[in-house]
This record gives sequence, structure tokens and C-alpha cells, in this order.
Amino acid sequence: MFEEENRPRKAAAHEIGQDLAPLSVAEIDARVEMLKAEIQRLEAARAGKLVSQAAADALFRS
Repeated sequence: MFEEENRPRKAAAHEIGQDLAPLSVAEIDARVEMLKAEIQRLEAARAGKLVSQAAADALFRS
């Protein structure tokens, strides 16, 4: 249990606001693709939560 807290955390592949100057064009392209995939994942999670919320609202309005 406590071992997980003491493990070093994996460095983020990209940090918002990070200096982009040292990155190559290929590295920037890779990060753009990674962030696009993350946006799609977030949108899918949001859509699922909206469906759940609508179902709950319908149940409790009855």
C-alpha cells in the first residue's frame, strides 16, 4: 500500500506550458498526436457521463 506512494512517478510526456524550443518538429508532431488522442479520450468519457447523468435525471424525475 505505502510502496505505491514511494515509487517515483513517471514523467509526463507533455506538460502544459512547457518550453517547446528544445523539441524537434518530429517531437512536436508526436506530442500533437498524443494530445489529440487524449482529447478524444476525454470527449468519450464526457459523453458517457452525460448519458449516465441523463439516465439518472430521467429516473429521479419520474
